[in-house]
Amino acid sequence: MDKIIQEIKKLTDVPSYSKHDRFVQGMINAINEKIIVQDEMLPSVNKLIKELGFSRETIMKGYKDLISRGIVESKNRLGYFVGNGNTEQTLNVALLMYNLDTFEEQFYRNFRHTLGSNIHLSTYFHHGDIEIFETILTQIKAKYGMYVIAPIPHPKTKELLDIIPRNKLLMFDRFEPLDGDFNHITQEFGQSSYEVFSKLAPQIRQFKEMVFYHSPDSLDPKEIVQSFKKFLKDFNIKGRVEREYIPGSVEKGKVYFTLDNFALWQIMRDCNSQKLKPGKDLGVLSHNDEPAKEIIGITTFSADFSNMGKMAGLAVLNKEKIQLTVPMILFERSTL
Repeated sequence: MDKIIQEIKKLTDVPSYSKHDRFVQGMINAINEKIIVQDEMLPSVNKLIKELGFSRETIMKGYKDLISRGIVESKNRLGYFVGNGNTEQTLNVALLMYNLDTFEEQFYRNFRHTLGSNIHLSTYFHHGDIEIFETILTQIKAKYGMYVIAPIPHPKTKELLDIIPRNKLLMFDRFEPLDGDFNHITQEFGQSSYEVFSKLAPQIRQFKEMVFYHSPDSLDPKEIVQSFKKFLKDFNIKGRVEREYIPGSVEKGKVYFTLDNFALWQIMRDCNSQKLKPGKDLGVLSHNDEPAKEIIGITTFSADFSNMGKMAGLAVLNKEKIQLTVPMILFERSTL
């Protein structure tokens, strides 16, 4: 039993772990390391209080948490025992997303379906707000067997994600560099966007100018702006970047590109009111494909979020190592 206590004490230097976190994760580590196996007795509450200096409330809460996850069993008047040697036998998965836009819903639906009904999934949304991101990570640390997280491009992100054990982390959507080896299914925006612009160059040349709406204050990938400017220079095409689309400002002879769906639908609405036909009088290009854009016929380029969700689900289920940058797919339709 001393070795179990040592596993808990090893986590003392992890600043982000509370006493409760250290107790729960230390017990799990002891089981994973085969220090103690199924049906063996765990240290008593009194012994843990004496050896660790934790309060009775902390120890009882920790054991209750482990019992609720099926890892520990309490036997009346006998004490606590390892309930199952597989600490992820009833896997609890935390999914942390930006929000539930249509394309992200495609990821969620396929991820949920692939996991199946036996996996408990808790879904959280950070909305691109680093304070919400931090609050959620603080609340869910050491409570799940797997964390599937869409990170925010922010200086604090690495520090916040360091509380997640690398073997329990699956990063998706955007890639943020972290120390250590971890799983990811993420996008690349720079080179892939440049390749899409290059492929569309013949269509874009048919118009007088290309306008890209991108606010520097937004969380939209800045790599796409860099690729857009490089494309304009390399292909000698007239174009510019504007902060936002002003309703009613659509003009004939231009190509409009935006990552913002609200701006996209306003452009399409203005085309309709001014009787301008996208693909003929002007061009329209969007990012992140979804069914509505397909039905209307909007040219887009996008990662396959449905397949990304399926791959993420399989990686969690099969405990597979996956480090994948998904390709961008160009969907050429009538607007360009």
